[in-house]
Amino acid sequence: MRVIKPSFSFEQEVNGEAMLLTIERYGRTCYKSENRITEGSARKFVQSIIKNGHESVLEHEKITVRLICDRGVSHEIVRHRIASYSQESTRYCNYANNSEITLIDPFFFDVNSEKRKIWLKAMQESETAYMKLISLGASPQEARSVLPNSLKTEIIITMNLREWRHFFKLRTASAAHPQMIEVARLMLDEFKTKVPVVFDDIKY
Repeated sequence: MRVIKPSFSFEQEVNGEAMLLTIERYGRTCYKSENRITEGSARKFVQSIIKNGHESVLEHEKITVRLICDRGVSHEIVRHRIASYSQESTRYCNYANNSEITLIDPFFFDVNSEKRKIWLKAMQESETAYMKLISLGASPQEARSVLPNSLKTEIIITMNLREWRHFFKLRTASAAHPQMIEVARLMLDEFKTKVPVVFDDIKY
């Protein structure tokens, strides 16, 4: 049994400045104000459309990430409809091939607490049951019924910038699940460094 921290990475180079230029060029089509494009005008234009709620033009640009999180968090993520997902499948992945399952660390259980000991015991029992089922001839899709929400999963997520804004507004808020907050804030901080302006107004 292996316990890891959640993490993510960008699946392609993210050129935020180029994205702003594209958004301005497409957005100015609406007003036929292309003649107002100047060096540095893209930032002001994007700030203005966000401030005025005209976010549809943000949908022309997208970002794809690879997120490693637990299955419970992934079930919440895929509720976002305007997105594309490719996720590690417990139907087809046979974790017995690695002789262990990998779990995401529930950071809210202190290392030496009774709660963590209970969690570790439950995870060990899940792993033992899974391996036993596989050894008795169960297929991965049958044996997965004993796998926990804490199971590590890998999911590729593609959203346009408008939907990423919606995602971060919901999932970084204090009302979100603690492990969702953990991964969403981690991503938002990095998105802000990659893409100017677009996510600057989202605070937590």
